[in-house]
Amino acid sequence: MTLSAAPRISCEVIETRAGTARIFNLQRYSLNDGQGIRTVVFFKGCPHTCPWCANPESISPKIQTVRRESKCLRCTRCLQDVAECPSGAWEQIGRDVTLDALLHEVLKDEVFFRASGGGVTLSGGEVLMQAGFAARFLQHLRQWGIRTAIETAGDCAFNRFLPVAEACDEILFDLKIMNSERAHSLLQMNQPRVLDNFRQLASRKMNLIPRVPLIPGYTMNTENFKQILNFLAPFSLAEIHLLPFHQYGESKYRLLGKTWPLAGVSAPQHADVHPYQALAEAAGYHVTIGG
Repeated sequence: MTLSAAPRISCEVIETRAGTARIFNLQRYSLNDGQGIRTVVFFKGCPHTCPWCANPESISPKIQTVRRESKCLRCTRCLQDVAECPSGAWEQIGRDVTLDALLHEVLKDEVFFRASGGGVTLSGGEVLMQAGFAARFLQHLRQWGIRTAIETAGDCAFNRFLPVAEACDEILFDLKIMNSERAHSLLQMNQPRVLDNFRQLASRKMNLIPRVPLIPGYTMNTENFKQILNFLAPFSLAEIHLLPFHQYGESKYRLLGKTWPLAGVSAPQHADVHPYQALAEAAGYHVTIGG
């Protein structure tokens, strides 16, 4: 169960105290989401409504409180208090962190970044909802010589996006539903703006790595995928990531008291993914399956 809902929001509205960000997870020793060993910082809040989202706890910009029934001791009249719960059944999702504190946390793994060519990736949610903080944080990491990356859907005013992008060594840029009307109705995504932002970053020779989620019933059809390849063709990029659908997020929906829209949908098998891999390779891309 959860004590707060997720309102529909825009990429401009996350407001925390000056100099702080709202995050919900910090994943160390990741081998995905960029080169080498990485720490991935997950920012809270997302303006989109992707039915396949594997991180539903990221959608609301609010700090949420949930109860894990399996941990509850039913020891007394419940105070619904994270700090006082003796069994840890009550759990807080989200915390506010200062730039200096977050920098201190991620630099604990500096030796692994330098040894492996890794670094720090900002993910979400949608990191562009906290673009000002993200840009400053990435700039500090660059001053330390740490490689940086973001994962984003790119749906943000370009003047907010550009400072973040300029502080990145890699931009993992998701391309989902190419039809503008369908992208808006299903995902609440401004697809023309997404594509224009991609073009503008490409014209500035940013290191863009397009990523395509392969979701049965949504993005996993050859027409949509060919439209993505046609859009990418003028940019002469070397690499593309294909992200097959999985069911890892299902338990999170139950914890939040939400319905998993893709319950019962099977994850694609290798034979299902191979035609998309073949199309991308035929277009000249090095293809990575997964992040």
